[in-house]
Amino acid sequence: MNASRPFTRSRHDRMIAGVMGGIAQRYGWNSTLLRAVFVIVSIASAAFPGILVYLILWLLMPEGD
Repeated sequence: MNASRPFTRSRHDRMIAGVMGGIAQRYGWNSTLLRAVFVIVSIASAAFPGILVYLILWLLMPEGD
């Protein structure tokens, strides 16, 4: 785990905006698994909160190198 690395959106590991790819890179997680868990949790919570969280992270997280 590399906690000293800042939260940034991934330029290389992205499906939409690179948010999940950036989080996965920071913590050394599998980005595909993280995306799947995020989608499942979003659906279980009626999708709206998950979409809102993703959009907020997209706006707040700078794009990485």
